[in-house]
Parts: sequence; structure tokens; C-alpha cells
Amino acid sequence: MSRYDIAIFDLDGTLLDTTEGILAAQKHTIREMGFDMPNDEELKSFIGPPVQDAFAKAYGLEGPILQEIATVFRNFYSTETLLLAKAYDGIFELLAELRRRGVTPAVATYKREDYALRLLKHFGFDEYTDVMFGGDHENKLKKKDIIEKCIAAAGIKDLGRAVMIGDTELDANGAEAIGIDFIGVTYGFGFKTLDDVKKVKSVGGADSAPELLNYF
Repeated sequence: MSRYDIAIFDLDGTLLDTTEGILAAQKHTIREMGFDMPNDEELKSFIGPPVQDAFAKAYGLEGPILQEIATVFRNFYSTETLLLAKAYDGIFELLAELRRRGVTPAVATYKREDYALRLLKHFGFDEYTDVMFGGDHENKLKKKDIIEKCIAAAGIKDLGRAVMIGDTELDANGAEAIGIDFIGVTYGFGFKTLDDVKKVKSVGGADSAPELLNYF
């Protein structure tokens, strides 16, 4: 029997490489807002956090302009570049094996929920789970809140039987805030090495999707 009943995955940088679509939408937003354009490597640091948080940090912004930025970004991303993504190697095989072992896969992402569901269904993730939750347009939901939605929807009562899997500190912090285990992956946008994962509270890390099975 697996040590977990539910495995909650982040989306960007964990299930899907969404670099192409997000970078294109970021560049559009930056041009529309008249900001200085960072290089592609700097722009990749925008991927993962809520749009408002990423632009606030990069440009030292606060207040209503952040919601305006989010609207510009999401209007373009949802209609032009949302589906420019690819699944990481081995991810579908991993989800199938987790289900075989009696583990419920789930998705908790900061990506706005309607966009996230459209993207997940386009790539066929809904064949493996219907426990999929995302963020809200106003950025009121935190990662902790979204993870808790997954746990409640799956009917998990014992938090010791739940694990969050993600590529950034935001995922790790969300898991820690609830008191569930965390596994970091190094193939996404945040953690680059297993040593990076060790800097947050975790039960370990993985350099590829198949390696995650070692924890189940």
C-alpha cells in the first residue's frame, strides 16, 4: 500500500512545461504596459507565482495597476497562447501508476481556475483525476487554500496521507502551512538542484517524473 492517499501536483513546471505560452503573454503584457523588457531567463522567474506578485516584484509595483496587468496578461494568454505547452516526460505514466497504487492524483495551481481546467483537459489530465483547482482573478486564494480544496474534494481526513508535489517554494510553503508532506521537482521553473529542495521543508526531491514513484 502506498504511504499516501492523495498526490497534489502543481501545474506550471510540474505537470506541464508552459514556458512558450507564458513567455509570449508576458512579453505582450510588458509591451502593452510600456515596461522595460527583461531577457527570457529573467522572464522565466515570472512563471509560478500569481501574475500580480511576479510583476510587483520585478517592477516594484503595488496597488490597482497590478490588477490591470493581470487583466492584460490573462486576456491575451487565454485567447492566444494558453495551449502552447507540453507535458513533461513520463508524467502520464506516473499518474497512471499512482492510480494503480490507489493514490488519487490532484492538481492545485495558482493559474486561474477556468484557464487551468481548459489546459488540463486539453492535454488529457482529466482522464486521471477530477480533483483540479486553480486560483481566482483577484489573487485572493493562496496556495494553502487551493491545496485544501483538493484535500476536501478527495475526502482525505488524515493529512499524513497527503503530499504536495511542486517546483517552487510557493508549493513548499503551501504544504507546510497545512502540515502535509512536500516533494520538490528540479525539472520545472523553481528548484534547479536537489540541494535547492533541501532548503525548504520537504521529504525529498526528484529530477524527473518517474523518480517521484520512489516516494510512493
